[in-house]
Amino acid sequence: MIVYTTEHGKYFSVAESLERDAHSPRGLYINLTNRCDNDCVFCLRQTKQMAESSSLWLKREPTVEEVECELRAAPWDLIKEVVFCGFGEPTLRLSELVELLNWIKREHPTVPTRLNTNGLGELAHGRVIAPDFEGILDVASISLNASTAEKYYALTRSSYGIGAFEAMLTFAEHMKGHVPTVVLTIVDKVSAPDEIERCRQLCDARGLTLRVRPFEK
Repeated sequence: MIVYTTEHGKYFSVAESLERDAHSPRGLYINLTNRCDNDCVFCLRQTKQMAESSSLWLKREPTVEEVECELRAAPWDLIKEVVFCGFGEPTLRLSELVELLNWIKREHPTVPTRLNTNGLGELAHGRVIAPDFEGILDVASISLNASTAEKYYALTRSSYGIGAFEAMLTFAEHMKGHVPTVVLTIVDKVSAPDEIERCRQLCDARGLTLRVRPFEK
């Protein structure tokens, strides 16, 4: 699926979502790619079993025009947030991501936008990309995962090696200057309480906000 909604860990197309409930507000998720430059040990890509009709695995990457077509058909009076989040890393398709964020803010300026990212977009593109999101992104949610570079690499198995951890934190600091809300996240069942506290201290020292998110099965 390219555009979808979620409910209790299950994914639904917009049409299926409306069949289930035609009145309640919901988040709208956009899936741009299967590609990811991390290979996290806890990632749902490793374990999630999905029927083909509700799968987030893309047979090919959608064009901007295809995504816009699906967005035009969405029930915008019920959309409380638009989130770029799929089985891949959205910033690997940076130009398409930015173009679609601009479309959303132009067509539906009051709807909040969020990017769920591993925070390695600046490594991927070899430049500071945070200014690209000025005025079009409301929330950046960045996967912190661990309190040290060694623990981070053991969990994420990043293609960029041990240096990915510091690059992710630097990206978060860059985003603070261009996006209203920036949060770093860790997964509760992956991280022990003392590790969560170390992550909180790390974020506090850098002026960043930590959110502990539930593990999705």
